[in-house]
Amino acid sequence: MKMIERAALLFCFLTVSSLSYAGTISLGTAAGFGVLGASTVTNTGPSVINGDLGLWPGNSITGFGPGIVNGTIHNSDAVAQGAQHDASTAYGVLAGMASNGNFTGQDLGGLIFLPGVYTYNSSAQMTGALTLNFEGLSNQNIVFQIGSTLTTASASSVLITNPGNNDGVYWQVGSSATLGTTTAFYGTIIALESITLNTGATITCGNAIALNAAVTMDTNTVSTDACETLPEGGGGTPEPGTVPLLGTGLLALILYSWRSRKRVA
Repeated sequence: MKMIERAALLFCFLTVSSLSYAGTISLGTAAGFGVLGASTVTNTGPSVINGDLGLWPGNSITGFGPGIVNGTIHNSDAVAQGAQHDASTAYGVLAGMASNGNFTGQDLGGLIFLPGVYTYNSSAQMTGALTLNFEGLSNQNIVFQIGSTLTTASASSVLITNPGNNDGVYWQVGSSATLGTTTAFYGTIIALESITLNTGATITCGNAIALNAAVTMDTNTVSTDACETLPEGGGGTPEPGTVPLLGTGLLALILYSWRSRKRVA
């Protein structure tokens, strides 16, 4: 490894930063909605929503049953309206966060990210497994800012390693999100337009929120709970005050860049 790369890696470990993304993201009343649409919510097959189902300002929710909602259905009521307002606010917060690295043009599949904020100027594709490593830290977030579309290939997955407690994953999508068949997804998607969940796709520890268009489902499971957490009695690593978030985010970017250059060489 060249001297400049060694220095950069050392900087990542030693930098002390006041930036922290712990506790800065709130979905408000939208947090309890497994699925929240704007124009329509349509379902085919025995989908399951572990959380509330909402729609505003549209009023067409179809396919429940055979779909099951383990929560409350809010169809064009004041609760759904408030949730859409809170989700829109959260979208703005996510879009405005300072980025730790730009990965435009890189497939998410095969990459490993630590807590931080990561940007795709345009579309983002996931083929295969994406790994999110929380390093045992609690109250941390991994945020993806995606300028246009988010698309996953069939059987893709988001894997969580070394979780702490109360960690979060957020996907701010500038147009529409499409999860391919049997994709095992993790975290909250807030799409400016629509969300399509193809056959067998699942979302764990998150929400599917479309701010201006439809949510379309087909034999899916969406759960606001079932989050990965630090095992009871587990030790973990120091809290964010002693392990800087900015440093870990930059480390992910530098390690990826170095590995990419190594593969080319």
